[in-house]
Amino acid sequence: MERIAWNQYFMAQSHLLALRSTCTRLMVGATIVRDKRIIAGGYNGSVSGDVHCIDEGCYVIDGHCVRTVHAEANALLQCAKFGVPTEGADIYVTHFPCLQCSKQLIQSGIKNLYYAEDYKNHPYAVQLFEQAGVRTQKVPLVDAMVDTKFEEKNAFVQDLMEKLDTANLSPDEREKIKADASRLFFSEENKS
Repeated sequence: MERIAWNQYFMAQSHLLALRSTCTRLMVGATIVRDKRIIAGGYNGSVSGDVHCIDEGCYVIDGHCVRTVHAEANALLQCAKFGVPTEGADIYVTHFPCLQCSKQLIQSGIKNLYYAEDYKNHPYAVQLFEQAGVRTQKVPLVDAMVDTKFEEKNAFVQDLMEKLDTANLSPDEREKIKADASRLFFSEENKS
């Protein structure tokens, strides 16, 4: 079995953190890493002790939920709270950071930003990252990489797809099933 790549490992951590989000508008997770070690994590949610969006709805002003502390900010604040330096660290985020979080990441000394999905990528944030020398890279999470039974499932579905060729189905039905199976179960390099 092939080991999970570091980028996929840390991005998977961010996706797990996002599952703790209490904001109903967008679930975001962030993991700060230095020397291949996780030093902090955060998700978007309310200030400690306040009500949560999932309980009372989002508190939206000018198109933004003001009740929510963003995942990146929560991760940075965790480092500040416990005296963990962020200079030269990397961050893995499920979505491209907003402009305010982008500025906070630069000010905290983050050197590499890895994000899984584009999300309203602000041109000024992109410009600031470039000026500050912060490397940004899109690293989509490969769901299959965190599936511990992927190889078994892959072999099972491959066998089923071979049997489809002998089934009494129209060519269109066979192709649709194969396309759906490829989309759902196979990584890009294994698609047939």
